[in-house]
Amino acid sequence: MLRVKLGNLFTVCSLRTNHGAAASCISSYQRDRRRRMGPGDGVLSPPRLFTTLSAIRPSSAGCHSLCGGNRPFSFSAASVVKSAPAQLQPYLLLMRLDKPIGTWLLYLPCTWSIALAADPGCLPHLGMLTLFGAGALLMRGAGCTINDMWDKDFDKKVSRTASRPIASGEITRMQALVFLGGQLSLALGVLLCLNYYSIALGAASLSLVITYPLMKRITYWPQFVLGLTFNWGALLGWSAIKGSCDWSVCLPLYFSGVMWTLIYDTIYAHQDKEDDVKVGVKSTALMFQEQTKPWLSGFTLAMMSGLVLAGVNSEQTLPYYAALTTVGLHLSRQIYSLDINKPEDCWKKFASNRNLGLLLFLGIVVSTLWKERRETLLQNEEM
Repeated sequence: MLRVKLGNLFTVCSLRTNHGAAASCISSYQRDRRRRMGPGDGVLSPPRLFTTLSAIRPSSAGCHSLCGGNRPFSFSAASVVKSAPAQLQPYLLLMRLDKPIGTWLLYLPCTWSIALAADPGCLPHLGMLTLFGAGALLMRGAGCTINDMWDKDFDKKVSRTASRPIASGEITRMQALVFLGGQLSLALGVLLCLNYYSIALGAASLSLVITYPLMKRITYWPQFVLGLTFNWGALLGWSAIKGSCDWSVCLPLYFSGVMWTLIYDTIYAHQDKEDDVKVGVKSTALMFQEQTKPWLSGFTLAMMSGLVLAGVNSEQTLPYYAALTTVGLHLSRQIYSLDINKPEDCWKKFASNRNLGLLLFLGIVVSTLWKERRETLLQNEEM
């Protein structure tokens, strides 16, 4: 009899312990959802609360799994942000550290230019690639901060952007301004590592970074201004290696980058076109509408023409043109299969442009290494 009672007592204590752990876990879960979602979205309704309790009731191990105690660490950008201290997370979200695609799209034109400027038979300058990677991360973050400071009132009205830190009130405009000053100060430190020509050239892009977020208010071509901003590295990368720009190479490369941005950011803008109409902002997606694909095809033709001209003027070899062929096929398939009325498809097509940029970079690298082989063969023929 005593054994049975003691057994029951231990069972009750165990259940209380598990229920206490469950309650603690649910409280933490609710706080996390309130902070990440919009007002009201973070509250668990009774049915959802019951489902959650049912899932974790058997043991505290379920609570550990839900709260992240036993969750394996991931090196994805989103996981890094989630694992950061709570006070730091809103600032990391403000600079879009959880969505690195924008940093890639800013960085890739820099890599093209640096690779094109490499000497025949040589790999691109690793130090410059690293330096420009840090600069791209900081300047993309600064651009996002400026954008969200300008667009606080607009972002509140759009479902996809309502939870951004400034729009949701997690960060005030003054706090964002101080954070922006820190990002720009670090970016200036990166810029000062370059030669004087590149410092002046890089400083000239700041006006584009500041004014770009305003363009959607006054023109249907904000994507064009974004292209001018995001592809400045096509000029800066070459000058950082060579000390000045060879305009016969840099201008066609820059032009191609601008056309590329018009392609991928028009696709991106189709995700928000309904909300953009409601809040009164403009985009190429709204201007082109059902004629988007013919416009994108024209931008693709212009982009490929510029890349061919840049390749001819920089004496590129067969691997470069093989990469261009693949890039052209990728863009053609991307445009042909695009469904502008499905936001998830628009996002998928938009994000695929990172691989396109990496493919072109690889083509330039192999082409530059091929130059040495070609020159060696020519010398052997002469002998």
